[in-house]
Order: sequence, then structure tokens, then C-alpha cells
Amino acid sequence: MKLVLVTAVEEFQKNILKIFKKAAIKNLSITEINGFKNIPAEISSNWFSAGKNSNESTLFFSFTDDEHIDVLFNLITEFNKNMETNNPIKGVVLPIERFI
Repeated sequence: MKLVLVTAVEEFQKNILKIFKKAAIKNLSITEINGFKNIPAEISSNWFSAGKNSNESTLFFSFTDDEHIDVLFNLITEFNKNMETNNPIKGVVLPIERFI
């Protein structure tokens, strides 16, 4: 079992849900996050003013196996190839050493 994390701008949420469904990953969690690129200097001096420089993004995560992750990553790769913006969907896989 592994943990797969996927991030994207909020506009792609419906697309990503469809991708997870096509990959047969039936259980996942979603949370809203703020994404930053090239963090501006004012964030380091005043963290609470950061909101206006961020992108509304979504984090998806699920515990699943390699087979489903391979399908998911192939689908994300195809989606990113056909993207017209500079906001690709990103994914990462983390091994799980122990779980209850």
C-alpha cells in the first residue's frame, strides 16, 4: 500500500475526480489548499498577507496499490499533454511503512 498525493488548481477538480474514477481508485480525500509559485518577498516579512499572491488549489490523496497508481499517473500524463495552461497536475507517491 502507498499514499498517492495529487495537486492541481481548483479549476481541474472535476477532471481529477474523473481521472481517479477511471483509475478505479474509489476511496480518496480532498482538501483545499493555497498554492504558491515564486514566493514573493512580502510573504517572508508578513505571512498573513500571502493570500492575494496564491492560487486556489486542491490536494487529493488516497491509500492504494501500485497497479492503480500506474493507471492514475498515465491518465494524469495524458491530461497534462493536452493542457492549454501552465498549471500541470502534479502527483507524488509515498511508501507506507506501517498502518492500522
